[in-house]
Amino acid sequence: MGGGPNADAHRAERTPITAQGRSRDAFTARDWGLLLFVGGVFGSSFLFIEIGLTSLAPAVVTLLRLLLGFGTLSLFPRARHVEMSRADVRRTSAIGLVWLGIPLLLFPLAQQWIDSSVAGMLNGAMPLMTVAWTALLGRTFPARVQAVGLGVGFVGIVAVSLPEVPVASLGTTETLLGAAMALTAATLYGLAATLVTPLQQRYGSLPVMLRAQRAAIVFVLPFALVGLSSSRPSWPSLLAMVPLGVLGTALAFVAIATLIGRVGAPRGSVAVYLVPIVAIALGVVFLGETVHPLALGGALLIVAGAWLTSRREEPA
Repeated sequence: MGGGPNADAHRAERTPITAQGRSRDAFTARDWGLLLFVGGVFGSSFLFIEIGLTSLAPAVVTLLRLLLGFGTLSLFPRARHVEMSRADVRRTSAIGLVWLGIPLLLFPLAQQWIDSSVAGMLNGAMPLMTVAWTALLGRTFPARVQAVGLGVGFVGIVAVSLPEVPVASLGTTETLLGAAMALTAATLYGLAATLVTPLQQRYGSLPVMLRAQRAAIVFVLPFALVGLSSSRPSWPSLLAMVPLGVLGTALAFVAIATLIGRVGAPRGSVAVYLVPIVAIALGVVFLGETVHPLALGGALLIVAGAWLTSRREEPA
């Protein structure tokens, strides 16, 4: 029947690279709660990044948020006391690079040359990238309704973001470089979402994300040490790192990993579609900004896309 620890270790070595979600049913209240939490926290993260960049180098912003995220997750005994096989330790380290280390370094760099609205729009490509990676690595495709939902949601992302895009800067070398960095980060997010599913299902989100963040810290540390010389820390920038690290790097990544393990990578990653809606809401509430009619239409498309994606998934 059981086989003991050796049998468990042997099964761990054979953990699949990708996996389906545990449920193909329509989203439950818990799934929607996870999705809304992730969208809300990630939507505010770009604002905190911009505040951090006013006095900190991009790599320093990344290191500080990772250190705070790692420290937060370390407070949970469940995150620390789970043993993994060697193969799965290597996989969590890889996820630390492609989901945390590299993308969280690329986005602050990109936001030196592109507006946060452009970064948010390109970040919205993550669900589509997840579909591509899932098809490539797992030979699985979303069902028709979910595919339509993902497409409708991305059209909404573009509609929401376009009114905020600084047209005068389009086509410049700096803008193209920043856009390429943001799109590369979104592509890596999609890969990580595909790879994290079986690990989350086996060990839970806390142990996986704790080890992933540890690997990301090791990767980012040399870049941050170089960036210290050009940083002039200020209290606003340092304080902005607290919610960015505790919420945006620790709890939000645990939440989206949990959602992906429950409903699958393509459907779980649709949470990022809510990012620009949250960014617009923050601008209206705290900065007195007005909302373009195109953005309102885009927000409705995003909600419709999320709802379609959340429906029961029939096998493709």
